[in-house]
Amino acid sequence: MKNKLVSMEEAVSHVKDGMTVFIGGFLGVGTPEKIIDALIAKGVKDLTVIGNDTGFPDRGIGRLVVNNQVKKVIASHIGTNPETGRKMQSGEMEVELAPQGTLAERVRAGGNGLGGILTPTGIGTIVEEGKEILTVDGKKYILEKPLRADVALLNGSVVDELGNVIYAKTTKNFNPMMATAADTVIVFAEKLVKVGEIDPDHVMTSRIFVDYIVK
Repeated sequence: MKNKLVSMEEAVSHVKDGMTVFIGGFLGVGTPEKIIDALIAKGVKDLTVIGNDTGFPDRGIGRLVVNNQVKKVIASHIGTNPETGRKMQSGEMEVELAPQGTLAERVRAGGNGLGGILTPTGIGTIVEEGKEILTVDGKKYILEKPLRADVALLNGSVVDELGNVIYAKTTKNFNPMMATAADTVIVFAEKLVKVGEIDPDHVMTSRIFVDYIVK
C-alpha cells in the first residue's frame, strides 16, 4: 500500500504557479499554517485560492495575500484582512465573494460531481450579476457552479498512516468537503497515529481522499 507520509518539501512540490488551491480553515482555525510557511518559503505565485475567508495579515490565507502570491481569491468574506480589500480596490488581485452557505455548497457540488446548485440567496442583488437564473415552481434561483481545485491543503487534528482524518471541534469547518473536490489532497497531521488507533466511527475524512500526509 502506498506510503503517504512525505516531507514538507515534497508536499509543497505539488503546488505549482498558477494552480487553484483549496485551503481549509475559518479565520485561521483549522488552516495548515505549517504548509503555508512552506509555500511562502517556496515562493509559489499566481495562485487562485478558495477558502472561507482570507484570515488575517499574519494568519491563515492572509499571509499568502500579503506576500503577493495570490492572483485571485474566492471566499465568503475578507473583512478581517485589510490587505485583501486594498488589493481588490487597486486591481492587484481579483476577489470573488460568495455567501458562506453558497460557497460550501459549491465545494460540495464539486466533490459530488454535480453540475451546480440552485439557491435563492443573492436574488435581486449584485450576487446574481452574470449568472443564470432559473425558475422552479414559480420561484427564482441562481445557478451557482461547482468548485474544484488542483490541490487541497488541509489540517488534521489526528491522522493515521493511511490518511484517515479527525478534525477537532470547529477545525472541521471546510476541511472535509474540500478533501472530496481536489485532484490532490495534502493533509498536515498535528498528531500522526498508527492504523487502527482511530475508531472508524470517528473518521471525518476517509483515507480514500488523501494523497499525502505531512507531519
